[in-house]
Amino acid sequence: MHTEHVQAGPYRITVGFSEWPLRAMQSLDFTFVPEGGIAGKSGSLSIDAPNMDEDQAKSMLVRHPRKRDVWGLDVRALPAPGKADFTFEVTGSKGTGKGTLRAVTVLEQPGPPMALSWTVCALPVIGMLSYLVVGWRRNKPSERVAELIA
Repeated sequence: MHTEHVQAGPYRITVGFSEWPLRAMQSLDFTFVPEGGIAGKSGSLSIDAPNMDEDQAKSMLVRHPRKRDVWGLDVRALPAPGKADFTFEVTGSKGTGKGTLRAVTVLEQPGPPMALSWTVCALPVIGMLSYLVVGWRRNKPSERVAELIA
């Protein structure tokens, strides 16, 4: 796990990434750990990244599903390569603080291009449909049913 540190007012936050370097369209876990733990604190996260959906760009910081003592995002992917900023706003006993982890580089998507991946995945389906159409035309089931009825 790779970690970075952000100062959000009086709170020092350790940001963890399950894979490093970050790659577009690759699902990974993010963890956010304020110094002193998350007890008695609340926070929000804004992600400013290329092609980021507004619904995913802003969220409240909630407990990570598997690491219950930290905040986090489970299997989240950044949509496009470029630079991403993670802005935190934390409220706790020391007041409210805001800080940004700036210019995190997001590399190209791993593996082949998306269009090529979809094409390769669609080939078996196209083959199966072609097989069924040819079989249907050769057997002409509608004519056989008509013969049986007549």
